[in-house]
Amino acid sequence: MTDLYPVRRALISVSDKTGLIDLGKALAARGVELLSTGGSAKALRDAGLDVRDVADVTGFPEMMDGRVKTLHPKVHGGLLALRDNDSHVAAMNEHEIGGIDLLVVNLYPFEAALARGADYDEMIENIDIGGPAMIRAAAKNHGFVTTVVDVEDYDALLAELDANNGQTSYAFRQKMAQIAYARTGAYDAAVSTWMAGAIGQDTPRRRVFAGELAQTLRYGENPHQSAAFYKDGSARAGVATAQQHQGKELSYNNINDTDAAFELVAEFGTDAPACAIIKHANPCGVASGATMKEAYNRAFDCDRTSAFGGIIALNQTLDGETAEEISKIFTEVVIAPDATDEAKAVFAAKKNLRLLTTGALPDPKSAITTFRQVAGGFLVQGKDNGAITLDDLKVVTERQPTEQELRDLLFAWKVAKHVKSNAIIYVKDGATVGVGAGQMSRVDSTRIAARKAQDMAEVMGLSEPLTKGSVVASDAFFPFADGLITAAEAGATAIIQPGGSMRDQEVIDAANERGLAMVFSGMRHFRH
Repeated sequence: MTDLYPVRRALISVSDKTGLIDLGKALAARGVELLSTGGSAKALRDAGLDVRDVADVTGFPEMMDGRVKTLHPKVHGGLLALRDNDSHVAAMNEHEIGGIDLLVVNLYPFEAALARGADYDEMIENIDIGGPAMIRAAAKNHGFVTTVVDVEDYDALLAELDANNGQTSYAFRQKMAQIAYARTGAYDAAVSTWMAGAIGQDTPRRRVFAGELAQTLRYGENPHQSAAFYKDGSARAGVATAQQHQGKELSYNNINDTDAAFELVAEFGTDAPACAIIKHANPCGVASGATMKEAYNRAFDCDRTSAFGGIIALNQTLDGETAEEISKIFTEVVIAPDATDEAKAVFAAKKNLRLLTTGALPDPKSAITTFRQVAGGFLVQGKDNGAITLDDLKVVTERQPTEQELRDLLFAWKVAKHVKSNAIIYVKDGATVGVGAGQMSRVDSTRIAARKAQDMAEVMGLSEPLTKGSVVASDAFFPFADGLITAAEAGATAIIQPGGSMRDQEVIDAANERGLAMVFSGMRHFRH
């Protein structure tokens, strides 16, 4: 193996024909012999290029609807032979195997078929066999063979040939081999993950997650941490599929918080305007309103201090009036399904604000697998897509909740799913008025949320705390009555919680003593 090795013969077999003709012409102009298969050969030949069919090299025609065409010693021998190994060279000469110095292959569009919802039989037909086999063979022999699997690397290949007088360097071949193995790895991950779902295997023996680099980030959660953003190829609306209209690149924390904000606001659908403001992955204000401007202002009034430098998610189109309101404070990111030209013009003056539009909301009920790394492994679970309706609620107190309390209880419950546990959320008239998140004690979360509401009342010049006449949601059961008592002292009149504690009756008794209405949801929403 030497550093520089010439490219004299190339095998091209691509599903994605983007850039194929230009590549073929560029290689031919450099004196490279072209081998190809099926549609790739036809496209190159129609462009006036001299192309030799792989079938002519192997002596076997393509057969079985194209399933068998490159699985042959004259192909794999040409890819795998060590050019500096005398016995390999002798075998090539004996069996008339010509060396293949460049392999250009991209695979059957399995991921695209998956994205459009193809049925089982079509998915099976989109599993590539010959392509991955050739890629792995060529990449293994990167001491001599250059492997290109992505259209975006065509220009780099040609630049490498020009820089080295028709040769490629070992470092370049190594880089292309790594990209090639990552591609086949991601492809196999997509196939195995799809098949596990198709046959109802929730916990397959082996599980692989794959993604494609979308952005190298300046750093991670902190400046001393390296980071990158990868897309999984799904069409789910969100930060990964959004169009960024302005502002500098998103950071690691921006992406994490924007995802949290958009997933939360999606809980409210598109029937009425809703806004969620996120800070450090927790909501500091969520509200509905008659207009988007009203929804934003009501969310902002939950915790104006924390909203500074936050992430704002809207469930409907961002309009100019709302943009004007948002522009009054510093905001990191605004994400919405769409934005009017007027809104974009307003934000144009805010160079550091990132505006993202997605075209749609993510479906909060969709089945998604989430994973988290731990030492020596990773945890996998289904996304928390649990939701409840009025029919799911069980009233456990003597007093029945009013219609308004029921509406607010369901609103609070949607928010609770997106607040770090232990989570306590006060809601009044379709808007959060206090959020307590991530405390080790549930009663502490209750106190913190109430105190924030009291602080905001003072800022707004109100005579009584915003929690007076509110409802409360707790993401898990109250282990003792102290949390409920604290909420009652803050002015709450109704409570929603999962129930299921050994001390449920103690908590129910405390609610009855204070004239509170309480419902059990039967569903927990821990978020760690």
